[in-house]
Amino acid sequence: MAIHAHNYLFAEQVIKDPSRPTYHLVSPWKEAHIADPNFAFFWKGRYHLFYISGTSGFAHVSSTDMLHWRYHPNTNFSGLSGTMFLNRDSVPTIISKPDSLIRMLTPLDDDLEKWEVVTTIEPTFKPGQDGSRMGNTYWDPDAWTEGDTTYVLLGEFPLEPENEAALLKSVDMKTWHFVDYFLPEDMPGVISGHDYKTNDDLSCPNFFKIGNKWMLLCISHNKGCRYYLGDWKDEKFTPDFHGWMNWSKEDVEGKYGHGGEVFAPESLLTPDGRRVMWAWLFAQTQRRISENWHEVMSLPRELSLPEDGVLRIKPLRELEQLRYNPVSEKDLIVEDGTFYRLKNISGDAIEMMVTIKQGDAKRYGVRVLCDKDNGKGLDLVVEPARKILRLGEITAPLELKSDEDIQLRIFIDRSVVEVFANERQAMAKQHVYTAGDVGVCLFSESGKMKVSEVRGWKIKPAYVDEGAVSEKLPHMN
Repeated sequence: MAIHAHNYLFAEQVIKDPSRPTYHLVSPWKEAHIADPNFAFFWKGRYHLFYISGTSGFAHVSSTDMLHWRYHPNTNFSGLSGTMFLNRDSVPTIISKPDSLIRMLTPLDDDLEKWEVVTTIEPTFKPGQDGSRMGNTYWDPDAWTEGDTTYVLLGEFPLEPENEAALLKSVDMKTWHFVDYFLPEDMPGVISGHDYKTNDDLSCPNFFKIGNKWMLLCISHNKGCRYYLGDWKDEKFTPDFHGWMNWSKEDVEGKYGHGGEVFAPESLLTPDGRRVMWAWLFAQTQRRISENWHEVMSLPRELSLPEDGVLRIKPLRELEQLRYNPVSEKDLIVEDGTFYRLKNISGDAIEMMVTIKQGDAKRYGVRVLCDKDNGKGLDLVVEPARKILRLGEITAPLELKSDEDIQLRIFIDRSVVEVFANERQAMAKQHVYTAGDVGVCLFSESGKMKVSEVRGWKIKPAYVDEGAVSEKLPHMN
């Protein structure tokens, strides 16, 4: 039996918290935080996403548009990060670590609410194979099928930096043969060492084809979300590029080091062929905005790899459904050393698209959530000559052609700000602001800035869909 899901599902003190995001996915229960997204999959008309919540079992939500989520009961198993894939019998299958061993589970219902274990992953070795570098603590699995063969990628346990990620395979879903270590040679810039506080372990792996390459989406516990692009051939992955999606890498006290602003990614393939990912934002942060909600899931990001081989990252196109009250300001000139306060665009639940022509200015950008005197706020800064983009104190690379316009898509969701630049860079930041400080200013330094257009929209809340939700929900405050 089901009941209609409306805002009463959310604890009153949580829903009324003025700092709480309105169109990001945030736990509705005060005691539950959002951690690693897991088991993202499209099945029978709905997108399913599971995440570690700090309660018994994995939290489970589903949606028809990846924006309005229906809350299901927590799963009947717990565990660490994993993924979901379609097995060789075309059944959605979870690979995870619900206890001391890696296991695969299949659903008992089409709502993907109840699961049963169908196999256990225990590696077998041929004579002469050395599996010692796998260690005994199997970690963060991923799986996919090719014909009758099922491959399993086991990540690296972060507290044992001498271990390596390993590849297994099976043709009967019962016996799992060790193939080889997955990354025998790493890319420049990735640190491999014997200190878990600096070692870039390979955890939360998600391996899939994108464009004419294969992508390994993963994390370093110390530096957050990252990825490899390369070739998958003859059961070997040969990366030729490594990049980051997290740009806040300062150390904090903690067992695994700093999680970062963007952490623990997970992705799925949509029916129309798009690769969509989520990440856990503000993992392990000590900067709590409010006690009424903790971490938050990133906006869904569409990933693609065109022929130039440069990864494209853009916000989910369905987000445009949430827009209303469109306004724009065109042909703006911002003089050197001045602010231009937008007249028609402001707010703390908005989207903006800013198109800037490159010119003489060496440093320019947008200040959001600023006060009536254009002070405070959070600065988004472009420095083309230095090839960088800054959001607050976070810096990311952004290389532009000399004649290329700069297109910034800025999503402000109360205390969470996400930015997409020319579909080649994305950043996220928490920002503490005072209610009423919702102004938007353009600014320029060391030259004049020319802005072709600023378009803005108010964004509707996306708390929950209008469908049904199971009565067997976790307890709410």
